Amino acid sequence: MARKDLLDISSLTDEELMALLDNTVQMKDIFTRSVKKVPTLRGRTVLMLFYENSTRTSTSFEIAAKRLSADVTNFDIGSSSVKKGESIRETIETLEAMRCEYVVVRHPMAGFAKTLASMTGMSVINAGDGRHAHPTQALLDAHTVREAMNVTDLKGKRILIAGDIIHSRVARSTSTIFTRLGAEVAFMGPGSLLPKSEPFPQFTNYEDAMAWGPDVMYLLRVQMERQTAPLYPSNGEYHKLYGVTTERLREISDKGIFLMHPGPFNRGVEISDAAVCYERSLINTQVENGVAARMSVLYALKPEVASFHA
Repeated sequence: MARKDLLDISSLTDEELMALLDNTVQMKDIFTRSVKKVPTLRGRTVLMLFYENSTRTSTSFEIAAKRLSADVTNFDIGSSSVKKGESIRETIETLEAMRCEYVVVRHPMAGFAKTLASMTGMSVINAGDGRHAHPTQALLDAHTVREAMNVTDLKGKRILIAGDIIHSRVARSTSTIFTRLGAEVAFMGPGSLLPKSEPFPQFTNYEDAMAWGPDVMYLLRVQMERQTAPLYPSNGEYHKLYGVTTERLREISDKGIFLMHPGPFNRGVEISDAAVCYERSLINTQVENGVAARMSVLYALKPEVASFHA
């Protein structure tokens, strides 16, 4: 795979996509055995450039890099010259002078990672840009479903993505990768949180969504921080109409539906306490697979900075 950057799922060829997923299987085997570290990226540096808060993604990337023996540097935006008006170009020149080969970036503006990648020879990995894309989340989700179902593609499978679709970069990336692997995708949520036009079926009624026959129910957090005005009456009302309540969990369990969530989740809103501990919940497995998927990405990318070839 001769790719410098990972900016979104859509830009990957079928061969690149399957290579990343297949390598994720091998990477998980590495860190679940007794020797959890390999020297693949020894002497190389991964820079964490997060303009938005993150726990799971940033920690997952850091662990992934260290298990490949890379050095990891966290760029503190809050105390950096970015706060003093430093331009993107100046920031990049500073990072390149530090001989970094990889940059993992999260930014509230859609397209920021692409802009960054066009200005540097470092490999840029998009860890979330506004509402646009979150490709490594999609990769770990696809791996998680393939692993849970013991399949290589998702033909004939139905995946229901429920919640705040319009604000979700996860929904965009996961729906793309699931359909690329042959699955059928549908959205569910209040009409105010669903996109106006999508190629997927949309349900505003929980019963209709369940009648569609999903194999996987993928829950999304309602992103209050991205809303300029309330888009539904209350958290209690949302839980009543769309959440996985204790009562709905019984139906989900009877039908053998898998539950997923990218985290962090709101207990009592999109998910109940009982649903978090449900026997077919893949939430903790997603966290574990996040390390393997990000190891696969770091392993596959080819930086163009001079220090990489030194």
